Amino acid sequence: MKNGMKIKSSYIMIEVAGTHVVVPTGEAALDFSGMITLNGTGVFLWKQLEQEKTERELLSVLLEEYKVDETEANTDISEFLAKLKAADLFE
Repeated sequence: MKNGMKIKSSYIMIEVAGTHVVVPTGEAALDFSGMITLNGTGVFLWKQLEQEKTERELLSVLLEEYKVDETEANTDISEFLAKLKAADLFE
């Protein structure tokens, strides 16, 4: 994923009883089954991906926001992006 990535506008993040979940809107709701919940880092990355970002840009902002080493941040980002890609949430 070297190019910029952006969450499809047909998916939104909402907070329900203190838990952040991803929900489809419009026609996407017809094709999407299941639920995606996000932890604090996931919420942060989701908000970043509401605008187009590269993986490198995500790493940079994650390192600025959280006290985490680069290796751990890279792993977290890769796993998060893989889950979103598997669910076909990118434009």
